[in-house]
Amino acid sequence: MTEERPAGTPVLRRMNRAAVLDAVRRRAPEPVRLAELSQLTELTRPTVAQAVEDLLAAGWLRQHAPQPATVGRPATRFSLNGRAAPVLGLDVGPHTVTAGIADLAGERLAVIRRTVGRRSARHLLEAVDEATDEALATAGLAAEQIAAVTAATPGIVEETTGRVLFVPSVPGWSEIDLAGRLRARFRCAVTVENDANLAALAAAHQRTGAGTLLAVQWGERLGAGVVIDGRLHRGAGQAGEIGFIRPVDNRPDAHLPNADPPDADPPDADAPDADLPDAAGDGRGPLERAIGAEAIVNLARRRASAHPESRLARATDAAAVFAAAAGGDPLAAEVVDRVAAVFAEAIAPVVLVLSPHVIVIGGGIARAGAVLLDAIARHLEDLTLTPPGVELSELAEGTVLTGAIQMALDEVWRDTLTVC
Repeated sequence: MTEERPAGTPVLRRMNRAAVLDAVRRRAPEPVRLAELSQLTELTRPTVAQAVEDLLAAGWLRQHAPQPATVGRPATRFSLNGRAAPVLGLDVGPHTVTAGIADLAGERLAVIRRTVGRRSARHLLEAVDEATDEALATAGLAAEQIAAVTAATPGIVEETTGRVLFVPSVPGWSEIDLAGRLRARFRCAVTVENDANLAALAAAHQRTGAGTLLAVQWGERLGAGVVIDGRLHRGAGQAGEIGFIRPVDNRPDAHLPNADPPDADPPDADAPDADLPDAAGDGRGPLERAIGAEAIVNLARRRASAHPESRLARATDAAAVFAAAAGGDPLAAEVVDRVAAVFAEAIAPVVLVLSPHVIVIGGGIARAGAVLLDAIARHLEDLTLTPPGVELSELAEGTVLTGAIQMALDEVWRDTLTVC
C-alpha cells in the first residue's frame, strides 16, 4: 500500500527552504545556528534542520565546525556559500571601465579598473572585455558560473530592452547591443541600466526607512537618480537628466567679484577654458558645461590668472580647487561658493517638485568635503521651502559599481527565493 502525502508538502518544503535561506542571508556574513534560524523564521527546529539539509545538498549553504562551548554540546553553524551564485557588476564610462565580482553575501571577489584608450564604442568594448576577463581570472571563476550581470552605462537606457538610446559622450555607443553581447557570453540574467540610477540605488541601500532620495552623480558630467520608498523612479525614461538643466546664467563666474561685465567680449571658443553654451561639441548639457569637473578647473584658472599668489594658480583638478578653499584661500572660496550657487539654483525646482528627504552627491566631486556641502546647503535654504539634507556619498566614485552589484544580487535573490 502506497503512503499518501499531503499535496501541499512540496510547496511548504520549498517555502521553508526559502525562509531559512533568507534568514541566513540577512545574517550574512556571520554564521548562524539552528536555534537562531528557528527564532528568525518562527519555524520548528526539525523543520529548520530539514531545510538546512536540503540547502546544504543544493550548495546554497556551507557548514562550519562547532565552536567550543563552555556549557553543553557545541552548536553547528551555517552560512551562505557565496560562490553558489556570484554576480558581475560593470561600471562602463567614457574614460574608464570597472568590473566587480561579488558573492551572494555581497563580498567583493575582484574589482578591476581599465582606462579607455580613445573615446569610441570599439575601444570601450575592448576595455569592457579586458576588465571582465581579468575580474573572472582574479576571482577564479568561469563565465558560466556568473548568476547575474548588471552593466551601468551613461546615457538614456530603454528599460524593457536595455538598449542605450542616447549617449553623446561615446560616439557609436548607442549602436552597440551591450545587453545582447553580455547575454551571449554569460547565459544568465543581464540588466543594462543608467549609471546615475544605479548610484541612486546604492545610496538608498545604505539608508534605512522609506522616503525620497535624490542621488546626484557629479564629475565631468552630471546626472541624477530618484528613489522613492525604495523603488527607482524612471518616469517616461529620462528622469534624472539634470545635466541638461539650463542655469539661470550660463557663465558660472558671472557674479564673482571682478568678473567680466555682461557686455564684455566672450572668451575665444577655441581656447581650452572656454565654457560658452556651444563651446563643447561632445553633447554635454548646459549644467555640465557650467559646473562639471572640467568647468570648475577652467573657472579656477581664469580667476587665478590675475592672482598668481592664490593656491588656485597651482590647481590641476577640481579636488585641488576644493582643497584650496578648505585651506582658507579666499579666491578658491569664491569659486566654490559660485559653483554651489549655480548647482543650487539649477536643482531647486527639482527639490520643490519632488521634496526629497535627502540629496546624496556621488562621483568625483563627492571628495570635495564640507566646503562644498555647506555652501550648497546654504544656497538651497534660500531657494526652497523645506531644504533637504545634503550629504556626500561615502562610496564616492565607487557608487555606480556598488549599485550595479546590488541590482545583480537582487535579481539572483528574487529568482533563488522563488525556486530554491
